[in-house]
Amino acid sequence: MSEEHLTKILSGTGLAAQIRRELKEAIEESKVQPGLAVVLVGQDPASRIYVKFKTQASEEVGIYLETVELPEDISQKKLLKVIARLNKSKDIHGILVQLPLPRHLDTYEVIEAIDPAKDVDGFHSENVGWLSIGEPRLMPATTKGIMTLLEANDIELAGKHVVMVGASNIVGKPTAMALLNKNATVTICHKLTEDLKAHTKHADILITATGVPKLITPDMVKEGVVIVDAGITRYEGKVVGDVDFEAVMDKASYITPVPGGVGPMTVVSLLQNTLEAMRAIEGLD
Repeated sequence: MSEEHLTKILSGTGLAAQIRRELKEAIEESKVQPGLAVVLVGQDPASRIYVKFKTQASEEVGIYLETVELPEDISQKKLLKVIARLNKSKDIHGILVQLPLPRHLDTYEVIEAIDPAKDVDGFHSENVGWLSIGEPRLMPATTKGIMTLLEANDIELAGKHVVMVGASNIVGKPTAMALLNKNATVTICHKLTEDLKAHTKHADILITATGVPKLITPDMVKEGVVIVDAGITRYEGKVVGDVDFEAVMDKASYITPVPGGVGPMTVVSLLQNTLEAMRAIEGLD
């Protein structure tokens, strides 16, 4: 890969490392240690890997971590009791329930049971509402990570046409709202969108979060596009994103790799949210 291509890479790895260093310093100087509870239901391999990353990063910056592992067949009532205990805990400032949950559990009810002040995933309807009116409190971690990555690389958003491919409550919708708050013009596409290429071709900034490997090909983007790939899946024995990276990067002015782009930023954004939650709860702001 040439140097010219290297200048296009929007790496989250280095930026996340820098933010972790800053977080560690802030926590060392803090009167109160932030506490994060991670609730893991069942034995889903991908979820266990994500929890491992979050655990390692939390320990690195000095966040007190409580991992609550629960059986796959836990009842809704018992899970809600666990969340109620964590809501009351003085040591815990952030609560994260690793998704997806087993099918017999009501994910919406579980998320709504979390104290909004401790909702470091930013999925509670109260936090979604604050984001939608342009006054975000705890922003979903992937959205926060994407916005931080764009800002750190001085990528202009105001007036730009952003196409968001994927309309999930976890990434697509909150990211679209965050971009609107920065005065971008946002088009949201999803699995029922007809002629996806007709939309992506006009994007100044293209953000994808579908988990469909090689969904975005060179003919679907214009020269100079900024691409943020928040998709992740295993394809032909490798971890890949939604974008055919090698084929598309010659047309992009900036592009995130997978892995090493949005992923590290998501984890570090969760840590930032935990520190922010602690400061708000403890009245240290």
